[in-house]
Amino acid sequence: MTARWIAALAAVVAAGSLVACSNSSPSSTTAPTPAKTTDTFSGTVAVKGSDPHSFTVNAAGQVDVTLTAATPNVPLGLSVGTSGGSGCVAVAGGSVVTTAGTVAQLSGVLSPATYCVAVFDVGNLSQSVSYTVTVAHP
Repeated sequence: MTARWIAALAAVVAAGSLVACSNSSPSSTTAPTPAKTTDTFSGTVAVKGSDPHSFTVNAAGQVDVTLTAATPNVPLGLSVGTSGGSGCVAVAGGSVVTTAGTVAQLSGVLSPATYCVAVFDVGNLSQSVSYTVTVAHP
């Protein structure tokens, strides 16, 4: 049984070699899509406050950030950035004012590194707001 399997494998390899040497146009290959991880963060934003969380992107790829819940559901700031001396500093195009929903409010391609996501008061809070945010990343 093993000999037949080896013979069948050899036939497949030989057939593949013949196809590779044919005059047909070359096929294009695409890089594999890295598996995504979803991090879920919950917290509270105080009046005039910000609440950052760190996450790590292991391979370059699409990152989607969704403010999934806020109680009460009022407009909040949502940003993706890098941690610095002044907190979570948004990357270019990495900040938006939004209400909670089911569709990603921020999306973009990030390189491997440690980043932060922050939920913050944009100046309209009269009380603390509890929230949940998800970050889907490679």
